[in-house]
Amino acid sequence: MSENNETPERKRERLRQGELKRNPSGNMNDALNRGGAGNLSDLAGSLGWKGIGIIILVIVIGFLLLSIFF
Repeated sequence: MSENNETPERKRERLRQGELKRNPSGNMNDALNRGGAGNLSDLAGSLGWKGIGIIILVIVIGFLLLSIFF
């Protein structure tokens, strides 16, 4: 599909993907500072699967440490 026939949704997604590739930490900062509903989903979307996995791992390790010491 040429750029002239590109739908607005596809164009927004293409621009968003390009921005994520150029500045991934800036997008995470935007997600953290944006108020309202969807704040957690914006953060999760900006982190990607590796970031989510690291956060889950830290939570599980923290829970295990708390259960051992208390």
